[in-house]
Amino acid sequence: MKLADLIPAWEKASGQQRLENRFSIELPPTDAARIHALAQMYPGKSVEAIVNDLLVAALDELETTMPYVPGYQVISKDDTGEPIYDDIGPSPLYRELKKKLLSTASA
Repeated sequence: MKLADLIPAWEKASGQQRLENRFSIELPPTDAARIHALAQMYPGKSVEAIVNDLLVAALDELETTMPYVPGYQVISKDDTGEPIYDDIGPSPLYRELKKKLLSTASA
């Protein structure tokens, strides 16, 4: 971001409620060493950037691997006419909570 972009960005963000997006965590020594080793291998990346990248990748993968648990209600049919059942696994609740938190933060 350029300096000239800061004030418009600050004005746009002014007064918006935001989700807490800074976290302080304590890692076991082994995990801390793994992160610092990556930072030394890739000196263009800060420790914080590496932790951020790893967390984003883990969350993305977690979202795509949440199990589908078929419920009892048919909500649609697939291309071959087979019934598709509602999902009673963790995915629907996760999506609902994420959407609620994001809408609250931007309201």
